[in-house]
Amino acid sequence: MTITAEPIKISDSEWEIMRVIWTKQETTAQEISEILGETMDWKPATIKTLLGRLVKKDAVYTKQAGKKYIYYPKISESKTVKSATENLFSHICAKQIGNTIAELVDEAELTEADVAKIMATLNKKETVAEVACNCIPGQCECKHHSA
Repeated sequence: MTITAEPIKISDSEWEIMRVIWTKQETTAQEISEILGETMDWKPATIKTLLGRLVKKDAVYTKQAGKKYIYYPKISESKTVKSATENLFSHICAKQIGNTIAELVDEAELTEADVAKIMATLNKKETVAEVACNCIPGQCECKHHSA
């Protein structure tokens, strides 16, 4: 089975299920319940409902093994994370993206290797003189909309 290239929007609860599936690469509803049981306090029926939604969204696929179903990821974790990030940035003023990234870095727990990778990326990043506002009038406080 090939991984779906198109990003799929998934809910916060579905993200938790997908994190288990991405980590395990193949898993059952029972295994997901055991892994998330302590942190999520979900009933097995909730897990099965979320899995059903993920199957409908074409995010996972199943194979039957006796009475159990085995769940496999059909979407890429890295592409889904990238899509979610792009979605977040599409909802904020383009002029605020730099501040948002800085806040994310500031709040994240990072290793030396993480910081080195971020620094290397920043050192290669081409800059622009100014970022154009992409907001609708009244949505932000930039000069473009304050006249």
